Amino acid sequence: MGPPWLKPMLRGDYFIPCSVHLDSNKNECNFFCLDCMGNAFCSYCLVNHRDHRVLQIRRSSYHNVVRVNEIQKYIDISSIQTYVINSAKIVFLNERPQPRPGKGITFTCEICARGLPDCFRFCSIGCKLNGMRSEGEEGDADGITFSLKNKSGGGGILDGFDDSDEFSTPKKALRSGVFNRVLDGGGSSSSGDDCVCPETPPPFNHSNSSRRKGVPHRAP
Repeated sequence: MGPPWLKPMLRGDYFIPCSVHLDSNKNECNFFCLDCMGNAFCSYCLVNHRDHRVLQIRRSSYHNVVRVNEIQKYIDISSIQTYVINSAKIVFLNERPQPRPGKGITFTCEICARGLPDCFRFCSIGCKLNGMRSEGEEGDADGITFSLKNKSGGGGILDGFDDSDEFSTPKKALRSGVFNRVLDGGGSSSSGDDCVCPETPPPFNHSNSSRRKGVPHRAP
């Protein structure tokens, strides 16, 4: 059901004044420590969490969100709908049920039935957690997980990185003819490293380039 800090993070009270720094400006509690798993805290409290894993919680349309490039270091967020806000990819922490689905909605969240713009199963991290819980009750929870898988196919956490498109080699490049020739064993150099070099162009005849054209002849 995910790491031990996941549920406390989802249930945290964010964007309330920090009880320790009530007299300070910008004292909203919008940080959460994955190591301490305590209450949310403000930016002035960051000094107490040095060398800890800290996530910054943000807000969009009165809902709590977290940036994709931050949360994906610790959990697998595949199958969750992502959005772009202020030029950054984000995911919502908890479900956002709709009174009634909008017109022309094709995809919906499997848990709260919220309409989704793309083909994803869940609208938030919390809905994915509930989806895992329901599949576990039915005896099959292998379809979705929060565990990061390393690129060698193992099940361990790869120090914050997963197999998302931002860190993997583009498939189109791997299918190109240049890479195929390298994989077939061609183009290897004497040092043992694979390289692909372009063919040597034919020599250019400078004498022909300086020769003036003759008198043109009209066709009969």
